[in-house]
Amino acid sequence: MEWTEKATETLRRLWLKGIPAREIGHRLGGISRNAVIGKAHRLGLSKQNSAADSQPSQTIITTANLTDRMCRWPIGHPGEPGFRFCGVPRIGSRPYCREHCSMAYRGKSDEAA
Repeated sequence: MEWTEKATETLRRLWLKGIPAREIGHRLGGISRNAVIGKAHRLGLSKQNSAADSQPSQTIITTANLTDRMCRWPIGHPGEPGFRFCGVPRIGSRPYCREHCSMAYRGKSDEAA
């Protein structure tokens, strides 16, 4: 991965906002989580707290503010505090974003296993 100045600045801005590395990679066009973490380390950015240690910095996506274009992957357990939906832009007509589609759907090679 060759990091452009724009991509590096976007990574830095999102990292400092507390956006998870996987989400940063998704927003940067499908860069892996590990590539994002490696670049953040080389930039000297401090380690992010785990989701359990901090409140999300983004709006919590609930059924009240979930739109047709947002990923509908549930996060947490219904009825418990903090339950929400992913909310990242979904892929085409599928109900989920790229990351959650990869977890929800199996390829033909996976079915044979």
